[in-house]
Amino acid sequence: MNPSLDPAIVAGNVYKPILENNRVRVFEAHFALGATAKWHEHPDHVIRALTDANLHLSLHGGKTMDITPRAGETMWMEAGAHEAVNTGREEARLLVIELK
Repeated sequence: MNPSLDPAIVAGNVYKPILENNRVRVFEAHFALGATAKWHEHPDHVIRALTDANLHLSLHGGKTMDITPRAGETMWMEAGAHEAVNTGREEARLLVIELK
């Protein structure tokens, strides 16, 4: 992972670290209405939606992807860099668990 794309640093408006050890790093991600998490990178990670979320991800090469986890859903995400925007009508809260 590129340290200059650490979500705790470059997207600190959204990502708040809540636990880190030698096996995982856990964030609470809070996307206010219209909030953007600037370009950042995660290793392989798991997302647990605490609220319904509607996020638009911009990926390298001009690709995009929309994810819409509902409260209580859990999803797997491969390692990679992206920018994420809350396109929903409400704030979105997620737990993001990065594997080391």
